[in-house]
Amino acid sequence: MQLGFLHFIRKIRSLIKQESGQDLVEYALVIALIALAATVGMKGLAGGINKAFGSVSSALATDV
Repeated sequence: MQLGFLHFIRKIRSLIKQESGQDLVEYALVIALIALAATVGMKGLAGGINKAFGSVSSALATDV
């Protein structure tokens, strides 16, 4: 996970060094939006998975 993030940072830095102008800004905004959506989605998914495992744990504790 950390290596992927470092690769991502290197890619962003190389894009920043290029003088593409407006396109670079648009790509950066899209990437930021995708990262924000992924973070929010993962938090919701983690909560759902935690709730499901809690239900299974309660059911197993009751039955066993």
